[in-house]
Amino acid sequence: MAHTPDPAAITVLLVDDESTLREPLVDYLVGQGFAVLEADSAAAARSILREKTPDIALVDIMMPGEDGLSLTRHLIEAQNLPTILLTAMGEATDRIVGLEIGADDYVTKPFEPRELVARIRSVLRRAGRHAGETADEDAHYLFEGWRLDPLKQRLSDPHGTVIPISTAEFRMLRAFLDHPRAVLDRDSLLDMVQGREAHLFDRAVDNQVSRLRRKIEEDSRNPHFIQTVRGGGYRFAADVSRVAGN
Repeated sequence: MAHTPDPAAITVLLVDDESTLREPLVDYLVGQGFAVLEADSAAAARSILREKTPDIALVDIMMPGEDGLSLTRHLIEAQNLPTILLTAMGEATDRIVGLEIGADDYVTKPFEPRELVARIRSVLRRAGRHAGETADEDAHYLFEGWRLDPLKQRLSDPHGTVIPISTAEFRMLRAFLDHPRAVLDRDSLLDMVQGREAHLFDRAVDNQVSRLRRKIEEDSRNPHFIQTVRGGGYRFAADVSRVAGN
């Protein structure tokens, strides 16, 4: 079911099989000015995605049939969709896995709807999917022939070929491009790309760096751009410039 109070509203895809949670949460989100697409299963969510393009997804981990982690992987890899996990208290391992595959954040049930809305807005800000982008934020990043469009989250190699990247990979790359040649430790990177309580999942940084290297390095085992600094973290070893978007 879709609830669209405003054609310009941010659209949230809510996927949860518990109607007692889903239905009042839909009402609350609509009351906060969001448009909501609701699904009671991963299959229903996939059906919605064939016709609609939401701005962000809220996904329950534990659902009958296809679980939330499998759906989350699809949302990130195929849809490039910012995603927040809805988890139960005992699902710590699943939360870690979810963050490692690129989920943006999580909330633990039961949660305050107001807190969830704050998380949604925070994730959308980090993903660049919010109103009020400035001209500077629209400027493309250039490094050694590569180009990153921050609004479209589109990465192009020196030959102009578009290289698919997930939202998590985009945020990681943008963190490096905003701080070229600076040493960034894991805590700093986690703050930039995942936010709240991310220090609990610092190995997710190494996983995302490895994935990003496979996208932009000629040899990911001998990286030119993203260099490991022993005892320090990582450094983006190239000059970066900003130019107006086309």
